[in-house]
Amino acid sequence: MTKPEIKANEDEVLFSHFFDAAEDLVPTLVPGTPAYRFAHLAMSGAARRLFSTEKAERRAFGPFEDFFFPYFSMGSVDSVNLFALDELILFHIYRTYLGCRQKVLDLGANLGLHSIVLGRLGHEVRSFEPDPIHFELLRHNLGANAVSGQVTPINAAVGLEDGEAMFVRVKGNTTGSHLAGMKLNPYGELDEFGVTVKRFQPLLDWADFVKMDIEGAEADVIETTDPSSWVSKQAVMEVGSEASAQRIFNFFQDVKVNLFAQKIGWRKVSSLKDMPFSHRDGSLFVSKEDRLPFML
Repeated sequence: MTKPEIKANEDEVLFSHFFDAAEDLVPTLVPGTPAYRFAHLAMSGAARRLFSTEKAERRAFGPFEDFFFPYFSMGSVDSVNLFALDELILFHIYRTYLGCRQKVLDLGANLGLHSIVLGRLGHEVRSFEPDPIHFELLRHNLGANAVSGQVTPINAAVGLEDGEAMFVRVKGNTTGSHLAGMKLNPYGELDEFGVTVKRFQPLLDWADFVKMDIEGAEADVIETTDPSSWVSKQAVMEVGSEASAQRIFNFFQDVKVNLFAQKIGWRKVSSLKDMPFSHRDGSLFVSKEDRLPFML
């Protein structure tokens, strides 16, 4: 018996149901568990049917109505991969946890998906993307989603000091592009070119909340900051390696700011083994609070 073709509007409904149920679902979506694998397959399939068409259409995307995100190939991954389950979980956290009119840094903004969501929620966002190809698409996507008034795109990387640095574009997967030296053995065909770099501390001073996805540079930039800065800040980030995880764990232990890992169901990190060591372990949340409200 031939299975009925799933219509696009059914996928829009699936996203709506996901965000409606996310308060109950998110604590169960721990990487590697059956619940996580099931949700990943279901939502990835829906995202591909909605956002991989050659001619982009406006779609209902859960609470983010009239959503426009054109397809773009980035080598072995594409723009549809940006709708992965871990990102949907973060969108739920942004929606239910962040207060009104937060000042948000989107570091490693890529094509702008997080910035669009944050802008739609009414936050003031500074969106950093060093790759000029990604940056032009980022600017287009912000305009097409009517968030240019909330989001300021900045064609720069975030690093240790203001200035210039070499940037490595990994042509086979441009989501893995990075400042030169941040990855020991970048793979495949590479382009190298200079980019503007902005020092992290002044940006952190401005922000209330930081989303950080900077491909191996996270420990380096965090260690340049005044530890006291973090007492009034919150952040969510990917961690690229065990060595980086160790450095971040040590830094925040000294600051006495808490870490919460998706890897352990968003519970408080108590030792290095609780830390994520790669994007496959999910995100790390930074907060002075003893418990995350979205887990209550």
